[in-house]
Amino acid sequence: MIICSNCKQSNMAGAMFCAECGSQLVGRDTLTTQNITTQQFEKVNERIPKDDTYQQFDGSDAWGSLHLLDTGQVLPLSVRNEFTMGRVSEGQPIMPDIDLSPYQAYAAGVSRLHAVIKRDGGRIIFIDLGSANGTYINGKRLVSNVEQVLNHGDIVALGKLKLQVLVKNL
Repeated sequence: MIICSNCKQSNMAGAMFCAECGSQLVGRDTLTTQNITTQQFEKVNERIPKDDTYQQFDGSDAWGSLHLLDTGQVLPLSVRNEFTMGRVSEGQPIMPDIDLSPYQAYAAGVSRLHAVIKRDGGRIIFIDLGSANGTYINGKRLVSNVEQVLNHGDIVALGKLKLQVLVKNL
C-alpha cells in the first residue's frame, strides 16, 4: 500500500495518483520544473503534420483520463461518452477506439477488443468484452459482458496492463 502524503489515504501498490485527492504518489520528490522557451515550442510545432487529418488535442474537454501505471502516460477521455479499448492487429477488421498497442499490450495479454469504458450520466461503466486474459478492477476479476461501475482512482488491469482511472466531477 502507498500512503498519500497529501490526504493520508491508503492506495493500492503501483498507483501513481491518490484515489481520494488525485495527488501524485510516485516520483513526487524527484520532479523538477524546467523552463521551455517559445523557440523550443515552435520547433516542436514544426514537426506536427499540417494536413487536415491531424487534430491537436488540448484536453480541456476531457471527462476523465487513463493513467498507465508502468509508463506514466496519460490517455485523456473526451468528446465521446464511450470508448472501446484493445490493440490493433494486422488484418483486424474492427479497430478499438483506444489502441493500447504502443504500450506493450500484446505482451501484457490485452485482447484486440478487450473492454469498453463509458460515461452514463454521473456513472462510469466498464465492461469486459470476453477478453482472453480477463479484466480486473482493484484486483477483482470482472464477469464478461457485465457492467461494472468504476470510481475515481480505481485500478483496472487489462490482462497484465494496469491503469488508473481518474474522473472529473460529473
